[in-house]
Amino acid sequence: MRHSHSLTLAAKQAQSGFTLIELVIAITVISIAVTGVMGALSAVSVRSAQSLILDQATAIADAYLEEIRHKPFQDPDGVSGETQRALFDDIQDYNGLNNNGARDQRGVAITGLDQYRVTVRLVGTALGVIPAVNVRRVDVTVRHSTGAVVTLSTYKTRHL
Repeated sequence: MRHSHSLTLAAKQAQSGFTLIELVIAITVISIAVTGVMGALSAVSVRSAQSLILDQATAIADAYLEEIRHKPFQDPDGVSGETQRALFDDIQDYNGLNNNGARDQRGVAITGLDQYRVTVRLVGTALGVIPAVNVRRVDVTVRHSTGAVVTLSTYKTRHL
């Protein structure tokens, strides 16, 4: 019977729990796994924020291009070089536009978009058989304070 008592005592000792070394190893492995997961989540959130910034910059550039596309090629009133955006009446008035912060068509700053810088450049360029004097490439560039840059372009032609 003594023999059976020693086996029971040995079985109880084997099931008594974790040793300190086992606990330290388990905690180390779990912390390494959590650090890896947190690093991956952090990288995903940074890319997500960058994607949002690029989407917003594209929408701003598209809005400016749409506004410019609806203006005539030639100045309708013969007065060139209007200095206030609300008075712009032809595409050439936009050349050199430089807005710190996105603005609406009246030139009023749009709340929440102050970290964007919008510039417009018009370039005379031939387009197929249409001579450069009758074509303008319109480039709208939007820069964000993080360094993200989006440039959208379109062509506007003079109808003869």
